[in-house]
Amino acid sequence: MKTYVPKKGDIEKKWYLVDAKDKVLGRLASRIALVLRGKHKPIYTPHIDTGDHVVVVNASQILLTGRKLKEKVYYRYSGYPGGLRSINAVNLLKKYPERVITFAVKGMLPKNKLGRKMLRKLRVYADESHPHRAQKLEPIEL
Repeated sequence: MKTYVPKKGDIEKKWYLVDAKDKVLGRLASRIALVLRGKHKPIYTPHIDTGDHVVVVNASQILLTGRKLKEKVYYRYSGYPGGLRSINAVNLLKKYPERVITFAVKGMLPKNKLGRKMLRKLRVYADESHPHRAQKLEPIEL
């Protein structure tokens, strides 16, 4: 018996629409990461990108449980001395609500070229409107 390895032409990429309104960030991000990796498909292979595209709307209405909204801190470093910048979740959610979901999903994907390729299939929008009507998005409940 031989192991089936999908070819590039065998992989069918679908587009899914996720409404983040009143969803908990971590639970939503883990489910999105699963779809981006392709683990929900029977042809999943760890070293091949078998995942689908995901469009997330209403990112500004995501929920964080406990005291994370005030106490969670996001850091970025410019590479220069004194270049460490930080912003807490409340301010990041006000200023760039898309980044909260993007950072959570990015942390759940592989840290290599394949993970970066998978992250490019994620599109996050702060409100209901998005430019992907032509892709015939399938709503998915996570």
